[in-house]
Amino acid sequence: MKRRLVLFVILVVAWSGALGARLWDLQVRRHPEFARRATSQQQRVVKIAAPRGAIYDTRGRELAVSVEVESVYAAPGEVAIDRHSTAAALAPILRLKASELAERLDSDREFVWVARKLEPEVSRRVRELELPGIYFLTESRRYYPMRDLAAQVLGYVGMDGEGLGGLEARYEDVVRGRAAERVLLRDALRGSVSLPEHPFDEPVPGQDLHLTLDASMQYIAEKELKAAVEKSRAQSGVAIVLDPADSAVLTMATYPTFDPNAFSRYSQESWKNRAIADVFEPGSTFKMVTAAAAFDSLRVSPEDAFFCEHGRIVLGKTRINDHKSFGMLTFREVMAKSSNVGVIKAALIVGDERLHSTIAGFGFGRRTGIDLPGESPGIVHPVERWSKTAKAYISFGQGISVTPLQLANAFAALANGGVVHQPYLVRAIGRDGVLEDVARPAPIGRAVTPQTAMTLERVLESVITDGTGRRAAVPGYRVAGKTGTAEKVIPGVGYSPSARMASFAGIVPARRPRLVALVLLDEPRGLTHGGDVAAPVFAAVMRQALLYLGVPPDPELLEEDPELYPRGLGRGGGALKTAAGGGRAGAGGLDAEEGDSAARVVAAVEPGAG
Repeated sequence: MKRRLVLFVILVVAWSGALGARLWDLQVRRHPEFARRATSQQQRVVKIAAPRGAIYDTRGRELAVSVEVESVYAAPGEVAIDRHSTAAALAPILRLKASELAERLDSDREFVWVARKLEPEVSRRVRELELPGIYFLTESRRYYPMRDLAAQVLGYVGMDGEGLGGLEARYEDVVRGRAAERVLLRDALRGSVSLPEHPFDEPVPGQDLHLTLDASMQYIAEKELKAAVEKSRAQSGVAIVLDPADSAVLTMATYPTFDPNAFSRYSQESWKNRAIADVFEPGSTFKMVTAAAAFDSLRVSPEDAFFCEHGRIVLGKTRINDHKSFGMLTFREVMAKSSNVGVIKAALIVGDERLHSTIAGFGFGRRTGIDLPGESPGIVHPVERWSKTAKAYISFGQGISVTPLQLANAFAALANGGVVHQPYLVRAIGRDGVLEDVARPAPIGRAVTPQTAMTLERVLESVITDGTGRRAAVPGYRVAGKTGTAEKVIPGVGYSPSARMASFAGIVPARRPRLVALVLLDEPRGLTHGGDVAAPVFAAVMRQALLYLGVPPDPELLEEDPELYPRGLGRGGGALKTAAGGGRAGAGGLDAEEGDSAARVVAAVEPGAG
């Protein structure tokens, strides 16, 4: 008995020791681990996304807003028995496969998304089913009330509320806002209550962006660009309008385009902003840069005579042709008639170093710095790598690659007396009507002297009055500009025998610049010259834009032909009154048919106007 008693005591002590050790292990050593597991089982942290800040055009019209929509989620444990019938009921409404949805509902998780950010009608139809275990959550969805207007500039937003392109991506940290978190305690019946030590936290909306872009002018440009691309059967087109005073972007249009409300339905190629991402050999529009270098060197003047070799010039073993046979021309006529031979001879007078420094001075070969993602720097080879004939080709815009924005900004610099500015889109940032102006980028530098800029502008007027750009004329206004038709490069092959890049860049009014615009058509068919297909688009866009802005015509042209400009605006000028707040201060209305036409343009881009 004594031995049994001793053995029993030993067993009790051992069992007690083992129990105590186990309790110590569970309650002391592993306490943090079990506390975390208990918290994860009993509590859920729900993240409440903040509404993104709105995006407005320069007149305060909404281009992008956030709206409340409903998303559908499921508690799989509550639909496990009827998951196949639940999936079969939801699938046709949500346009999902019933088998995939049933597999998603067959989960051991406590929360799964069924469909997010639904259209109101779809949400209503799901609610009417009253399915067990199917619940709704209010979320914020990005909505673009003007649909495809300026789509590549604005960008688009993914399902998780993240900006994925354009301004939405570039200013993600500004417009995203601050999300809130709510800690919920779950009971045994899956009910949820907010914990008192974690009070409800409201999300902080993002800040709004106010742009330099004008929705009415954007609409005009997109309408005319689309018509030109479709008529010429071109692959794509770009139209850019800048304010030459500081390179503020008033219009940046790309076609084909897409609707950012449903961007996934479109090809990724249509999402790309070709105005800043694509590079091309500019052709004769680049002769403006060569002429600027020539005038700035003081070795060439507009009236200097050049023998244009009857349409061909031989450099070493290379023969370069003109599009026509020309004999003796002044340099003004060389530019007006777009003679390659005459421009090459001017470039030979200027020299490699001077031409290269002028090209760099206008900003080619580097990004403009615009506040958009995905900008290309273009291609400008160092002067040390130029071959014997490189300068000849570069002088008329081949052997060099630029973006449409770079070329437009170079003409803006010319219109601004030779000063190069950094293009920009965002004018102010704020919330609840409290705005803070964004500091405008400082001038980048000077490309040419003011005298050179003025001389060249006068020369470029002759391109419209006496040369290849006649179809760019805008009645009532002096226009300075340059046409371009460049052979298109086929990577790995060389220059295409038929594909062309047709362009026109211009300034209006030429002697008191208000707008600078570039139009580019990629591979037009039939008529392929810039003067035939791009110049008319420029004229159409500028004519409507000048009316819309109330820019008075050139007095001397109005004196010569009063019918050039609609009645009602006349010499005093005036702005079109819009539903977005009227015209500029002191401006008169339009009472002519052209004014009515422009008014319809404005109405068409007002929210809810159709």
